[in-house]
Amino acid sequence: MEHYCAYQERCHKEVEDKLYTMKLIPEAKEKIILHLLDHNFINEERFAKAFARGKFTIKKWGKQRITQELKIRQISAYNIKSALNEISKADYLEAFHTLAEKKYKSISEHDKNKKRKKLADYLLYRGWETSLVYDKVSELVP
Repeated sequence: MEHYCAYQERCHKEVEDKLYTMKLIPEAKEKIILHLLDHNFINEERFAKAFARGKFTIKKWGKQRITQELKIRQISAYNIKSALNEISKADYLEAFHTLAEKKYKSISEHDKNKKRKKLADYLLYRGWETSLVYDKVSELVP
């Protein structure tokens, strides 16, 4: 389990799920989790920050999607907030505008309404805020 946690940042829930698949007795699971926590193999705050940075820089997810995914992994609200603070406002907006313009150019639809909908749906699915999305869609598709 140390190797499992050292290979990639893991949250508490992922480790519990992995231990569940191993069909260990509850006492063994508790001892393993305590050992991993004591030796800093599992750290929720570190996981949340790494997750948020990675999903933002690599997959270009917005804060809404990152928050939703961290909640699914049962990360606390405090850790989610500190993870989102890792993303600078300037980088966030720059990534959003770049992504929106790239997607706009790739949509081959000729009907303006369909083009607007495709662009908005794509950006909303990626977890960008609705106010940002609709302002950008109005700007790109007049």
